[in-house]
Amino acid sequence: MDMQLAGARVLVTAGANGIGRAIACAFVAEGARVHVCDVDAAALDALAKSNPTITASICDVSDRDAVSRLFDEAMSELGGLDCFVNNAGIAGPTGRVDEIAPEDWDRCIAVDLTGQFNCARLAVPLLKASPNPSMINLSSQAGKHGFPLRSPYAAAKWGVIGFTKAIAAELGEFGIRVNAICPGLVDGPRIQSVIANKARSLNISHDDMTERLFSGVSIKEFVNPDDIAKQIVFLASPHARTISGQEISVCGDTRMLS
Repeated sequence: MDMQLAGARVLVTAGANGIGRAIACAFVAEGARVHVCDVDAAALDALAKSNPTITASICDVSDRDAVSRLFDEAMSELGGLDCFVNNAGIAGPTGRVDEIAPEDWDRCIAVDLTGQFNCARLAVPLLKASPNPSMINLSSQAGKHGFPLRSPYAAAKWGVIGFTKAIAAELGEFGIRVNAICPGLVDGPRIQSVIANKARSLNISHDDMTERLFSGVSIKEFVNPDDIAKQIVFLASPHARTISGQEISVCGDTRMLS
């Protein structure tokens, strides 16, 4: 299927690693022009070498001044915006709520939820000028189910879904589609770190923790970042012109998180 995205102008936060990198490369494969940001300078350098058509900025989305600079730099490169992907996030701390340091809670919410607001508020005026405007916010299955020992992350990702539905209702009159993607257990270093931390907290093995996490999933495989990227590319295409305000799972049918 032709996604009709040749020449589309796309901005992806945290686009140098993992899911973000897969998203950026998927858009490039469709002929889009892509700008990414990340806090990892080495990863940005590696991305530039592997895909020199992607332009990039250093940015921590929790820093509003840095976000303002990001949008200035992105618009200098792209000249406008058709799709904004609010992908930046961190895993946050692992532990029971009474064990979590307040500063770790604050940092997780600042990046995973407030960071999306910091970016969306600047993306909206630009999207209003696009003939095919869309915003995709990254939530999680932790935004749909309770996730023991991960309360800051779960709270932030539940917040992303509420944020998505609210602004989808606000922006429909401008033709701007806003959706949330809710990945399941995505293959990569982050989920392996989460598994290790939870296993340590519960005093069980890494393999036992992995089995426990998959106990509530129908398709017991890690999600490939490319599968998430393909869903996002579709949502950004004109084929998805009436899809908005949705939380869309790419998760192997996750029924619960342990």
